[in-house]
Amino acid sequence: MKFEALKLIDPILHAVRSQGYEVPTPIQAQSIPLILDRKDVLACAQTGTGKTAAFALPILQLLTEGKPPHPGRRDIRVLVLTPTRELASQIAENFSEYGKKLPFRTAVVFGGVNQNSQIRTLNQGVDILIATPGRLLDLMQQNQVQLRGLQILVLDEADRMLDMGFIHDVRRIISRIPHSRQTLFFSATMPPEIRKLSEQILKNPVRIEVTPVASTVEKIEQLVYHVESRQKVPLLIHLLKNPKILRALVFTRTKRDANRVSEALNHSGIRANAIHGNKSQAARERALESIKKGECRVLVATDIAARGIDIDHVTHVFNHDIPNISESYVHRIGRTARAGTEGSAFSFCASNERTFLLNIERLIRKKITVITTPEKLENEVRSPKKNHRPSHEKRHQPKKNSKGSVKIRPHSRSSG
Repeated sequence: MKFEALKLIDPILHAVRSQGYEVPTPIQAQSIPLILDRKDVLACAQTGTGKTAAFALPILQLLTEGKPPHPGRRDIRVLVLTPTRELASQIAENFSEYGKKLPFRTAVVFGGVNQNSQIRTLNQGVDILIATPGRLLDLMQQNQVQLRGLQILVLDEADRMLDMGFIHDVRRIISRIPHSRQTLFFSATMPPEIRKLSEQILKNPVRIEVTPVASTVEKIEQLVYHVESRQKVPLLIHLLKNPKILRALVFTRTKRDANRVSEALNHSGIRANAIHGNKSQAARERALESIKKGECRVLVATDIAARGIDIDHVTHVFNHDIPNISESYVHRIGRTARAGTEGSAFSFCASNERTFLLNIERLIRKKITVITTPEKLENEVRSPKKNHRPSHEKRHQPKKNSKGSVKIRPHSRSSG
């Protein structure tokens, strides 16, 4: 099937072709006709399956079927709620690209930046609003956002909004928008609370599940090293010296580790940037632009910050830390081997993470290939570090008696 078979209008087809897309992904092929038919949709699909185009393309077409937008102040007709700043920006960019030959205005609002410029954009009139829940709720409480004319609501990455504690904000927003609307619900997983929310806000939805949540892309080579925690950074540096690794994502469990790993890589001559929740929006955008432009080839990220990052041509994913949530492993490695390409995923498993690894293998229903640690690093793992005294400490000097000779104490087992 090609995009032409989905009965999309010429301006949208032209935009799709300009992006180099000819064949829709399974989630796009199934979602687009249903959305164009104004059905509520409940879609379960993992990262990297083309979800944004699956809802953006038909939404743009539906907007063309209504009244032409007013040249001045206009009602917000589409609201897309998403958990992170990066994902919100990426979705807004996609809407702008797909709708570049259409007369619709798109705006994005998220926290972490001054709201004044966002308010000015909203005051100019917006057809499509992409927002994170917290900032949108703030603006609604200030009466800066009116959603009386809303026609379509999209919840993207609903499970991550639950993980990040946004679910209550989402419920409050939904309580203040028109009941008569089309709702599109996208989530990579369906935990009980997300399933309950979907049942409350969707009307006779059509369910789509194009790929089982537990599955991983076949073209991803999955490998694991069993190493001690202190050897993870040296091993990462050793592997990244391979020139075949053109663009890599490294996942850590904590923000502190993301900074530490990034600094160690740069110290070793490997250009890297870190991205996590403590970074300013400007710093996060600079880090993303740097890897997209090829100015650096490694991005070190935490799970929450990385959700929604859209970086093309990622050849390798490194799990510096094994995730304690098994589904996160699937999302992480799904950053590579996109659009039919091949990719590799390396995981570094310390002794205290083996239970996490077993849970992942149980989820994906396959054993991950174990790779032998390079001999140099293996020797360092097996050989405990010598307990050297700090340079500033003075060695204990034996006391001398009044005649200048050294007192010899009897040997004791404890003193050895």
